[in-house]
This record gives sequence, structure tokens and C-alpha cells, in this order.
Amino acid sequence: MNHGIVESMPLWMSLPFLVMLLFIAVGPLLFNHWWEKNKNKLIVSLVLGIPVSIVLILRGLQHELMHQILFDYIPFIILLGALFVITGGIHLKGDIEAKPITNTLFLAIGAVLASFMGTTGAAMLLIRPLIRTNEERKFKVHTILFFIAIVANAGGMLTPLGDPPLFLLYLRGAPFTWFFELFWPWLFVNSTFLILFFITDSYYHAKEPIAAIAKDRSVREPIRLEGKLNFVFLIGVILSVAFLNQQFIPAIHDNHYFAFIREGVILTMAILSLTTSNKTMRYVSNNFTWTPIIEVAFLFFGIFITMVPALIYLRENAGSFGIDSPALFYSATGGLSAFLDNAPTAVSFHNLALGMANQLGSTNLVAGIPEIFLKAISLGAVFFGAMTYIGNGPNFMVKAIAEENKIEMPGFFAYIFKFSVVVLLPVYVLTQYLFL
Repeated sequence: MNHGIVESMPLWMSLPFLVMLLFIAVGPLLFNHWWEKNKNKLIVSLVLGIPVSIVLILRGLQHELMHQILFDYIPFIILLGALFVITGGIHLKGDIEAKPITNTLFLAIGAVLASFMGTTGAAMLLIRPLIRTNEERKFKVHTILFFIAIVANAGGMLTPLGDPPLFLLYLRGAPFTWFFELFWPWLFVNSTFLILFFITDSYYHAKEPIAAIAKDRSVREPIRLEGKLNFVFLIGVILSVAFLNQQFIPAIHDNHYFAFIREGVILTMAILSLTTSNKTMRYVSNNFTWTPIIEVAFLFFGIFITMVPALIYLRENAGSFGIDSPALFYSATGGLSAFLDNAPTAVSFHNLALGMANQLGSTNLVAGIPEIFLKAISLGAVFFGAMTYIGNGPNFMVKAIAEENKIEMPGFFAYIFKFSVVVLLPVYVLTQYLFL
């Protein structure tokens, strides 16, 4: 890399990245009808991404651009797409009594599954059975809110498959098993949320009309899991991410022919899932469509291109931002992850920490940065994604499914001030004091 070229990277080159993130944040709120069309998301990505690409090439930084597309964007989309396809072939059906302990168990299972099948996969697998189980109950909004906090966010902390920011940090050199180091904060946050939920659900269960409780007890359908073969494909993806990398196969780094062996195996797992799953179960029972993953592919194409200048700028100007402690990395990553997409936010702060690593001369490095900084970035990105509906992809999807089932969810600001600030934020602040 030509150090002189990188040093001269101006801050204004990061503006397209900021605009891209603002579109994601305000699009669903201000011009939802236009923004919900995927072709418009692609247009925005191209309009912002193409000029940035041209400028980068003219500045001799085409290698930075190509590395971002080939070794970040493509593996990222392949993994998310494979998890989306495989989990779309699994269907959980049934209706059991919606007691507080039952609902708490639903959320606890989701907290575990989220780390291994992704927060999106776990959320889409469990949200409809949870709604069906609580159909006869009057008070159920709180159940959906805690579901978003636990299953769609905090649960996905233990592996790179759990949440997109963790996979991007894995691509930057964090070992697959390193994320198990986050077990104790994962356990603390999820256990605390589960306890708070059980208390809240017990309170509302006691307020339920007698007729609603009687009907809930009378309507029973045993829990059944369909599409079990897909768990084999899911294990295939997990093993691919864990072992098909430079740590175990050095040839991946040295030989371009081996560079995408991991992605090839992951794609194979997805294709096997598509060809072997019951079509009626996938497309009717699970209401599977390609729209959500196409949306992610279009949006992140623009994000990954426009963020290149921002990443270079952060890396080379790290000392001027004043973010020099684990607590600041945690709160800054979390604060932005709440309102912007948490995946590019995590990458941005990782690049900021890369610049800090050179100045600090730290020897305990993971993914090129001090381990405590990586821990702070990971926790902030994943946990704070639950602070708003737009902090993480599954949040809006869960909200939409709940509203389809006549559950009146709180609006954008009501969610923040009546749930996030009151319930989530105190737990996250305590997490900082306990673990960072």
C-alpha cells in the first residue's frame, strides 16, 4: 500500500458512506413505500458506490476496493444467504399453553440457537410458533419486545454465525473459537433479560381474562419440527466457518485456487437444502421468499464500497478521535449500532482500533487489535442492535410479522423510550462495568 496515498484520503470521501447509512436508517420511516422496493435500494447503492469506486481507482486504491468486494462482501452475502436458505427449510409448528415458563423457555432456546443459526434464522424459526402459542392471550406485546432483544440480537454472540458484525470481524482475523470468550457477558445479558421477561410475563398472565386463559388451555397442538435434515446442512456451514480458513489451511492464504473453498462448501449446503426440503413447507408454511436476502445483497453492495474511504481514514487518523479505552469503544460502537446498521459500524471501529494498535504497541492482539477493544466492539455492536427497530435486520422483520398477526407494536420512538431506555440500556451499562 502506498502510505502517502492513504494519508491524503480526505474526510469528505466518507460522505457517500454516511448517506448510505442514513438511507437505511430513515428510509423505512420517511418514504417507506418507495424504499420497500429492492430495485430502489440497488439504485441508491449504485448511485453512491460507482463514483466512489471511480475515485478510488483514480487514486491507485483499486486493490483496497477489490479486497473489500472479493474477501468481505462476497463471503458475507454467501454466509447470510446460506443461513437464510437453510433455516427457511426448517418449520416449527404447534400450540401449547402460553404460561410464563413456556414463553421464557421459547426465548431461552432462541438465545442459544441465535449463535449457531444466526439471529435472523432463529427469529424467523421461532416468531410464528411463539405468536401462535400466545394467540389466545390478551397481553403479548411485551413478549415480542423481549423476543427482539434476546433472539434477534443478544443471543447471537457466541460464534461468527450469530450476527453479521461478528462474521465481518471473523473475516478480519478473529478465530472462530475466540467468540466463546464472550460467553460470560452473553450469559449475563440473556439471563437478566429472561428473568425480567419471566417477571413481566407473570404479571401480565395474572391480569389475563379468565376466558382467555381457559381458551388457551383448551387449544393444544403438540410441538413438531419439520425439515430436520437442514440441521445437517447447518452443521456443515458451522464446520466450514470454523475450519475452512487460514488458521487450519494455510494454502488458502497462499493459493488463489483455495481462497473460496469455504464459500464453495457453504453454497453447496444451501443448494442441498433447496433441493431436498419440502417445497410446500418452505414456501407455504414458512412463507419463504427471496426478497429479504436480495434486499441485504443490494444494500450491502453499496455499504461495502462506500465504506472503503471511511475505513482508510479511520485507520490513519485513529489518534485524533479520543476513543482510547474499552468503555469508549463499547459505548461508541453501541451508540451508532443502535441507529445505523451494526455490521459496518463494527468494521469502522475495528479499523479505528487498528490505528490505535500501532500507537499503543500492544502485544495481546486479536484480529490485529488489542483483544479488549475487539471484545468491546463485539459486545457493543451485537447488544445495542436491539435499541431500535433499525439497529439489526431481524428487528423490523419480527415487528412486521407481529403486526400481520394483529399485535399492536409500539412505534419507533415509543419502542425506544418505553422499552429500550427503560429495560435494555441499564443492563448494557451494567455489562460495561462488569466485563470491560
